[in-house]
Amino acid sequence: MTRIRPDYRRNASPFLNGAEVATVARVLENGQYGHTDVTEEFERRIAAHLGVPDTVAVSSGTAALHSALLAAGIGAGDEVIMPSMTFCASVQAVRAVGATPRFIDIDPATLCITPQLVTQALTDSTAAVLPVLFGGRAVDLAPIREDLADRDIVVIEDAAHAFGSRSRTSLVGSDGTALTCFSFGPIKNLTCGQGGAVIPRTPAEAATLRRLRLLGVVQSRSERAENTTYQVAGFGLRYQLSAINAAIGLAQLDTFDTAAATRRHLWHIYGGAVAELDGVTLVDVDPDHAVPHLCQIRVRRRDEVFAYLREAGIGVGVHYPPNHLQPAFAPWRRPLPVTERAGAEILSLPFHQHLTEADVHHVVSTLRNALKHAGGA
Repeated sequence: MTRIRPDYRRNASPFLNGAEVATVARVLENGQYGHTDVTEEFERRIAAHLGVPDTVAVSSGTAALHSALLAAGIGAGDEVIMPSMTFCASVQAVRAVGATPRFIDIDPATLCITPQLVTQALTDSTAAVLPVLFGGRAVDLAPIREDLADRDIVVIEDAAHAFGSRSRTSLVGSDGTALTCFSFGPIKNLTCGQGGAVIPRTPAEAATLRRLRLLGVVQSRSERAENTTYQVAGFGLRYQLSAINAAIGLAQLDTFDTAAATRRHLWHIYGGAVAELDGVTLVDVDPDHAVPHLCQIRVRRRDEVFAYLREAGIGVGVHYPPNHLQPAFAPWRRPLPVTERAGAEILSLPFHQHLTEADVHHVVSTLRNALKHAGGA
């Protein structure tokens, strides 16, 4: 079978390094496909990569967020401060625990929240702050923690875009001050096909997360195998990561540093080419520290530019329509002028590891034509 290399016609695409087929085949040959020692090996490898004591792997990034909120005790009557500029999964996880999203505005250059905006939004009902590491850019948590130092408010980091990214001082998820949630979905920087993980802050938090992902069962896999019964201690869900998905992740980890370097290189090529265009601003993901997940521009008359590029075969997208404008979240709508303007201007250019430098230059050349067309329309 001939494998077709995805190019600029796709906005995003999974990238496999070639070893995944063999690692998955070994799992299939073994005959045990659920949560097994392969899943646990993946957890250990993620923990080692980050330099943390523990990792709890789950079935998706949304499951990671939901589990983290549950483990932190967030529920009905609680407010969660978060940006509207994120995928709707972030908000649905908050709603799943019965909490209320309190949407706040963002920095126009990074599309991330800032400590000042968090402080301004605090209320007596605030129980959690949920920063979104948009496009892979780390959010500086230190000022946020300082502002929350005398309050019982947990920070839950939505790092779905940011596996492998760094703040100025440490890898995202490694400093032990936030419940950090990763996604390993099909087009993420590291993929399991589908999956996610939560980085717990304490052993007790890790134990809670493990109970939650297995329907509230207290005993581990090995403990259940040695006994005739088990104990269901409380609420839980079926959020385990399968051995098949974990095997894909293990193969991805072996070449992750190369993948990260490729993504940074492509982002810099885009940056240099886009800088020559008038009326276009590149969203800053801090690529020297981040592993970029998106390459986004802001442009006026975005919808016309979008339509021209799609007609020309360029796989552009929009990440994301602001959530506070969505019908499902209308009860929590409030004016967010920076977010609303960004939502009307952002455009995601094709960005994945299959791209070549020639692909990037073709995209930017077509973008130049699209800008001329929109300007004269």
